[in-house]
Amino acid sequence: MTDTVIAKHQLESQGKNNFGFWIYIMTDCVLFATLFATYAVLNRATAGGPGAKELFSLPFVLAETMILLTSSFTCGLAVLSAKNGNKKQLLYWLVITFLLGLAFISMEIYEFNQLIYEGHNWTKSAFLSAYFVLVGTHGLHIITGLTWIAVLTKKITKSGLTTKTSGSLAMLGIFWHFLDIVWIFIFSFVYLIGASL
Repeated sequence: MTDTVIAKHQLESQGKNNFGFWIYIMTDCVLFATLFATYAVLNRATAGGPGAKELFSLPFVLAETMILLTSSFTCGLAVLSAKNGNKKQLLYWLVITFLLGLAFISMEIYEFNQLIYEGHNWTKSAFLSAYFVLVGTHGLHIITGLTWIAVLTKKITKSGLTTKTSGSLAMLGIFWHFLDIVWIFIFSFVYLIGASL
């Protein structure tokens, strides 16, 4: 069996069969469910200050969302390139995914800085505390994903598409798509519904 055939088989099975990784994803589901529940309880506790409708710019957040969803697509293309054994294409799509993720997190940091600059930090109300913790936790996960992409890209560049790097890529793909799903809930629940209340 060649390395490419082994890598393809590993890519298809590793993400499904890594029990520890799936336990981690399930604990993340519980974490985000808890943060969403907390936000749901506190989203009107503004302490007399502005709420979501006054604070958030939907066009800005929509741009963030489109960037992150595009990164999910490019991550999928990276996984497909690995299945086809195309190292050059795989590295190309990983770099594009990284750049899109970097653009997303830069926009999120900019949004946080703007809110804090305008005096709307996490200490001003329970609503803002819940918002910063929920969205900030997602942002920390994106930073973790970006670190993972950078390390994996370096390993693939150095060692090629091996069984180990293929397994890591499969788990990265699942992790990145999971973060996109969480963001869709954040976009819908925090921004869209918040703007209509």
